[in-house]
Amino acid sequence: MDLRDLFKNISAYENKEVTVEGWIRNHRDQKTFGFIDFSDGTHQDHLQIVYSDTLANFKDIQKLLVGCAIRATGVIVKSNGNQAYEMQAKSITLLGNCPEDFPIQPKRHTKEFLREVAYLRPRTNLFQAVFRVRSIAAYAIHKYFQERGYVYFHAPLITASDCEGAGEMFQVTTLPLDKLNGKVDYSKDFFGRMANLTVSGQLEAETFALAYKKTYTFGPTFRAENSNTKTHANEFWMIEPEIAFCDLDGDMDIMEDMLKYVIKYVLDNCPSEINFFDNYVEKGLKNKLETLITSKFTRIDHEEVIKILKEADVKWEFTPEYGEDIQKEHEKYITEYFNGPVFIKNWPKDIKAFYMKQNPDGKTVAAVDLEVPGAGELMGGSQREEDYQKLVNRMDELKMDKSSLDWYLNLRRYGGCVHSGFGMGFERLLIYITGVDNIRDVIPYPRTPGNCDY
Repeated sequence: MDLRDLFKNISAYENKEVTVEGWIRNHRDQKTFGFIDFSDGTHQDHLQIVYSDTLANFKDIQKLLVGCAIRATGVIVKSNGNQAYEMQAKSITLLGNCPEDFPIQPKRHTKEFLREVAYLRPRTNLFQAVFRVRSIAAYAIHKYFQERGYVYFHAPLITASDCEGAGEMFQVTTLPLDKLNGKVDYSKDFFGRMANLTVSGQLEAETFALAYKKTYTFGPTFRAENSNTKTHANEFWMIEPEIAFCDLDGDMDIMEDMLKYVIKYVLDNCPSEINFFDNYVEKGLKNKLETLITSKFTRIDHEEVIKILKEADVKWEFTPEYGEDIQKEHEKYITEYFNGPVFIKNWPKDIKAFYMKQNPDGKTVAAVDLEVPGAGELMGGSQREEDYQKLVNRMDELKMDKSSLDWYLNLRRYGGCVHSGFGMGFERLLIYITGVDNIRDVIPYPRTPGNCDY
């Protein structure tokens, strides 16, 4: 049986025989008995297996090393050790041997070392917890949207559009790059034009929102940024809902509701993992998460935020200015100022994307960022510009090629309506939930500059 099922109500199995299959995490052998720290990956907690020289293969069992796969049958009994229950083994069978040079020995390993053996790091306590929470959080996201009638939309990974206008995209080509001499005729390429890996599924998702009313994407996106910070990766996952007949206020309602739902679901379904993070990764993590799901989310204009920052008795590293973006130090101050999560809305038009709804003042757009205590920006969204001519004018201002986005413009001509959406980096959410502060440690195989080993 799985440890997950056993630990649901282990007292019910007292004095009963069970069989488990999994791996040795630690092994202490004595002259006439031994202790095996056993895990099968289905639960954060381990099972202690006690064996004695009454077993026919006792000497063979004593030779089993950390990492070996085994099958153990025995009786669950109350323990005299640190754990409440243990198994008194009746038989232990080797299923898969492991040599002495197995890299994941029962000692503390640095995260940097574990990234070098990423294919083995799920066998450590930390990454068992991280990737189980990743799985549960992903399910919670789908559950939230599916229960509310959203259509799950699979956005294309290969695209001819650059949603953000950043231009930092990976090109997809079958042309012989070593023979082009800098001259590229994309009409001869596989797709007959320049193609890239997507930076966002938002624009395509809008097409589905204007057919199904509510849709969402949840998949990988790519950025060709040569950045080595703790929060940047070249491949990461995004959650991007799009909702028709929804304005900016409605968008913020959904952002808040979804975040609280997902965090509560993880708290309810990963108690052992959250306790582990709270004890070994970030003290006070559990309280931070519980506080968020009961918090009031403040809503405030960007202009008012800058005013608060300018009036603050703080020596800023970066001086806050009207019409400009805010920095990490400003995000931290604002969440502390309001003692909770803060929606910063109505941002300066010139620092936001072309598709955002232009406000009547002509200076701002109906955009919003959610700042949370201890993490800063967690989500960003906007009401999308539904006025065809305003969108055309904005694209002309930015000297954008409208021909490649004629389909996007046509959405405004063919029954367009008020609609909104937002995006949340899944790994950024996981950093917040687990307290693990590096994006490389919340994604199974991180893609960062110089790192594509698996």
